[in-house]
Parts: sequence; C-alpha cells; structure tokens
Amino acid sequence: MQFFSNILETIGNTPLVKINKLTTELPALVLAKVETTNPGNSVKDRMAVKMIEDAEKDGRLKPGGTVIEGTSGNTGMGLALACIIKGYKLICVLNDKQSKEKMDILRAVGAEVVVCPTAVEPTDPRSYYSVSRRLSEEIPNSWYVNQYDNLSNRTAHYEQTGPEIWEQTGGKITHFVVGVGTGGTISGVGKYLKEKNPNIKIWGIDTYGSVFKKYKETGIFDENEIYPYITEGIGEDILPANVDFDIIDHFEKVTDKDAAIYTRRLAREEGIFVGNSAGAALKGLLQMKAQLSKDDVVVVLFHDHGSRYVGKIFNDDWMRERGFLEEHVLTAGDLVAKHKDKPLVTVYAEELVSHAIAKMRFYSISQIPVMKDGKLVGSIDDSHVYQVLMDNPSLKDAPISSVMRPAFPVVQANTPIDDLCKLINRDIPAVIVQVSETPAEFHIVTRYDVISAMS
Repeated sequence: MQFFSNILETIGNTPLVKINKLTTELPALVLAKVETTNPGNSVKDRMAVKMIEDAEKDGRLKPGGTVIEGTSGNTGMGLALACIIKGYKLICVLNDKQSKEKMDILRAVGAEVVVCPTAVEPTDPRSYYSVSRRLSEEIPNSWYVNQYDNLSNRTAHYEQTGPEIWEQTGGKITHFVVGVGTGGTISGVGKYLKEKNPNIKIWGIDTYGSVFKKYKETGIFDENEIYPYITEGIGEDILPANVDFDIIDHFEKVTDKDAAIYTRRLAREEGIFVGNSAGAALKGLLQMKAQLSKDDVVVVLFHDHGSRYVGKIFNDDWMRERGFLEEHVLTAGDLVAKHKDKPLVTVYAEELVSHAIAKMRFYSISQIPVMKDGKLVGSIDDSHVYQVLMDNPSLKDAPISSVMRPAFPVVQANTPIDDLCKLINRDIPAVIVQVSETPAEFHIVTRYDVISAMS
C-alpha cells in the first residue's frame, strides 16, 4: 500500500505546466510552477511547516502552545495544517482587504481570525503587524511566527522549491519570476538557483503602492510610494528581512487591474485556476518580453488557488465596481458587420407600392427605406403595406410616397445596442446605421437583428 502518514507529508513536488495561449508573444518557453497542489493549496505550506519545526527544535514553540501570525491567509492555512497535526492552537491576524474566502477557510480549519484595518502605518497599534506582536506578548505559552523576518521562511524554499525547479527543468532554467511579499520564496529559490548557475535571472513582481522596486533601484525607502492597493499577497510597506535584494536582479510593477484581468485569463484560457499574484506575475513577465530570447526557459511561480478569490477577482460585479472588467459593448456597427458588404436596399418615393412589394419578396426582407433626391425621406414595411392593401387593394399601383411612413431613425456605428433598443419598437421596426460620411454609406438594423444579438 502507498500512503502518507499525515497531510504534511504531501507538501512539495508540485508540477511545472507549460503556458501556451497567453505567452504567444514571448519567444521563450514559459513554465508555471503551480503550487496549488500543496494540501493547503499554496506555496506557503512549505515555509509554514519549516518555521514551526525550527521553532520546536530551538524551544521557541512548546507543547500545547499557541501559534500567532499576521498573514494574508495562505501562510495561515499552512500553519493551520501544521497546528492540527502537531496539536497547537492558532490565531491568524489578517488585514481587511483579504478575501472573505480566505477568512472562512481559516476558520474552517480551526484557526481564530482577527481582522485589522489595511490603511494604517505598520507601526500603528491597529496594524496587523502590531496586533500580532501584542497578542504574542499577552497570551501565555504563545509564539509569534513573524514570517517577514523569520529566515526559516526562505530556508524552506532554498531546501525545497529551488531544488525542485532545478531538477524539473534539467538545469535549463534561465529566469525565475515570482510575486514578492515576505520575500521568502524569491530569496530562497533565487539563492539556490544562482548557486547552480549565476547567470540565471531572478525577477520579482511588485505592485503599485509597494516600496520594493524603488528601494532595489535607489536604496531609498520612500514612504511616498506607499498607498493602499488591491492585489493580495505581494508588495509591502516594510522591508522584510527575508527579502534578499542582492539575489533579485529586477523588480517589475504591475497594476491591480492588470493583475486581476490576467488572473481571470489564466483560468479561462489556460485552465489554471489560481490567485491574484499569479496574474500579476504573468503580466509582469509579458511586460519584460523585450529581455527574453528563444533559448530562454522561464519558470513563473503561481502562489495559490483561485477558490480564495471567488468573491473578488472571479466576481463580475466586484470587478465591474472597480473598473477592472473589460467588457465589449455591442454597437450598431457590430450588428451590421455581417452584411456590411451588401448595399442597402432602398426604393424611391416615386415608385409604385407594387415595386416595394416585389423588392421585399426578392430580397426576403420586411422593411425598406424610401429615398428622394438622394435623401432618406420615409420608410415602408410589410405589416404597414399589408394593412394598407387590406383596406384598399388598388393602392398597390399608387406611388410609395402616398403610403410611406416616417423615415427610420439614423444612428452612428458606435451607438450602443442599449440605445438601439430604445429606438426600435412596435411602430419603428428598424434604424439606419451610418457607417461612413464620405462617401455616405448606410446599412439597416432591424428588430430581428437586435433580438438575435441579444439572444
């Protein structure tokens, strides 16, 4: 029989998956290190167990103790699994920008969750850094993990994640790309890879509102760089001890909107259901395409699972409220595109009603604009003609001008379909779309066209 003694033994050996559709503009081979196959569905499982085991060894964490940590949710999940197996109580301190799913998951695995405001200074007593420290001082037999400055964090990735990537790529990796938060992943993996091959580039993904990029490039910790942002799990308003800036070759910033959009695209176009930082990492790599060649092998690490962002990134209303949802607005031009190569069928006001009926039959259409002196002066449609002839059959030989109705409304090609719906009704079965001015070119959109587009 093949089985593991407990869930912690299943951590690691996560797969490399080739990215196909979203990297067609890149010359390099791009492989994703998908960390969602860890039991806690994130890369943080690795360092959570390592930090606890190291604390047990040196006596910082004692039997029956309480583990306390400030976390964006993923480290908390890894700690929760370890605490369940090893018999510790866990208190997770989160800031209020973290998704509800993360908080619910932590509670589901027995953690106590304390929520703190995001938009406060790190030194503010309400910040999740300060609250974590205070709780560890107030609660007997407790240990504050402090993943930001606990170097067991990056050691875990030096010992596990780095060697896995090196072996999985057969030593051919040329670039490692990952979002940077605590800095443990990029620094641990980067240190191992550069020891194997100093030419490997280590690229960190940062977000606007974080201090990392400017500090790396100038050595200046600029508080003016700090402001609230939406992307979870990357960027910081402090300089964690785990971030080894000498290992990192470059930081690339990615907007909240781009991170969200590419997270959704990974799910829909690659079938990889991962979290917010993965979208940021991929978009950051695309922004640096000019620095890649056809011989490069790029590994991008995807931190966590998309299930933790269902109420946010994968919620259309949430995306729409923040202006992140790139929706195509259907227009009149879109509706006429299918028959744009066919000229508009018209009749002249001086023609007979019977001519209009013949054209309707020949072209299998129900309504026709009426022209006079090169202008749209009226309209005629089958239902109106039917009623007219039922009342007076002899009118079939009358000029169209004697029975025509008002001209159809004229709209521009960029008119949204919602506005078309307001114009088309029981009395107005169609509108005319002007697609160009010189020369003047018109097409027709009927009630049926609108219904077909909306169905």
